[in-house]
Amino acid sequence: MAEFKEAPQGASMVEKTTVWFENRFPTAFAEYKKHLSEYYAPKNFNFWYFFGSLALLVLVIQIVTGIFLVMHYKPDANLAFASVEYIMRDVPWGWLVRYMHSTGASAFFIVVYLHMFRGMIYGSYRKPRELVWIFGCLIFLVLMGEAFFGYLLPWGQMSYWGAQVIVNLFAAVPFVGPDLALLIRGDYVVSDATLNRFFAFHVIALPLVLLGLVVAHLLALHDVGSNNPDGVEIKAKKDASGKPLDGIPFHPYYTVHDIMGVGVFLFFFSAIIFFAPEMGGYFLEFNNFIPADPLKTPAHIAPVWYFTPYYSMLRATTDPMVNVFAVLVALGTVGALLKVRASGMGKVAMIVGGLVVIALLKTFDAKFWGVVVMGGAVVIMFFLPWLDYSPAKSIRYRPTWHKYMYALFVVDMLVLGYLGIQPVSEVYTLIAQVGTVFYFGFFVLMPWWSQVGEFKPVPDRVTFQPH
Repeated sequence: MAEFKEAPQGASMVEKTTVWFENRFPTAFAEYKKHLSEYYAPKNFNFWYFFGSLALLVLVIQIVTGIFLVMHYKPDANLAFASVEYIMRDVPWGWLVRYMHSTGASAFFIVVYLHMFRGMIYGSYRKPRELVWIFGCLIFLVLMGEAFFGYLLPWGQMSYWGAQVIVNLFAAVPFVGPDLALLIRGDYVVSDATLNRFFAFHVIALPLVLLGLVVAHLLALHDVGSNNPDGVEIKAKKDASGKPLDGIPFHPYYTVHDIMGVGVFLFFFSAIIFFAPEMGGYFLEFNNFIPADPLKTPAHIAPVWYFTPYYSMLRATTDPMVNVFAVLVALGTVGALLKVRASGMGKVAMIVGGLVVIALLKTFDAKFWGVVVMGGAVVIMFFLPWLDYSPAKSIRYRPTWHKYMYALFVVDMLVLGYLGIQPVSEVYTLIAQVGTVFYFGFFVLMPWWSQVGEFKPVPDRVTFQPH
């Protein structure tokens, strides 16, 4: 048994209470020191580093508001829509809790997208933080599932038909598709069984997985240390006591610093809740204020805005697009044969592999490949640590034209997101196809373009201007 500490003579009540708890729960205090007061973060964090803590804040908002919503929500196809209306109209402050939850869903994706983009431009996925990035991508994947399952629960028109369209995509999987779709729905159409399944996943299963991944993400981050805008490892330069020369304790410096980001976020978050909770139909679609009707299909079915870039890629994958993929695979195989030094058997393997991929592209229909493209758009981000060959982590020390590449990537995602909301047309489909090719080209060709250009010298220490 460890020796008990004694409070110093003349200690205040707070100090005595702290010592009392520390004697009886030393593990908590050790973890507090490891992850807050003695966790040294780079001293040159900028505003991009607000979004990690904001994502944690929104997660707490979603959990707390979700608990209050579950108290009054009824996962029954005959009662679900009415229970949401009851929350909105009769439960004291129910409208506020519901709008906090619905706005929080969009806010979650906004801060996560910005958090991921910060990781991309500063190379936060590079060695030794590959596992931190993978945990982050898993969080993003689970978050998408959580949002999808929660989207059906209001049992409005867009909820019902959106779920119908997305679940039917699984039917396009060869051989097992129809049975897989039936398993997900629990019936031959979206019904009460589907609602109960989605409710269980949204309220219990995925939140547990999400919380576990968030903890793993933070633990992995604190084990290897935070990246910074310069991409310099602060652990390389330490003082005599072993503390990083360019690091400062996360608490109290960054816990106080993040209060500013929280204040600005809550200002905009509250403004949306009180003045524009539907956000023009982007956060809450107008069709979702109409009860679900299996006999009346809405004129235009589209997912919520944070899914639309991937939905746009799905719709862009037509038969001509599959032919384009086949040509790209053929060109890629020829390019690999000309560039890669391989033995005769290696070249034969490349040719056979290319022919097999082309044969698969021509064997299955475009709907299936659309599902593959939509899923691949998320999965390819997992491989980012091994696609980036740049000598410099941070965008600060890369060639200027790299900034334009990342700017084009953002524009591409915004355009695809916009097209995913619009009705299908030939022009929009063509633009979405170009955007899809650019999206995958950005990652697939990264091993080449990330090395091209004149790089600036990376400093040994972080650059920091006190303020």
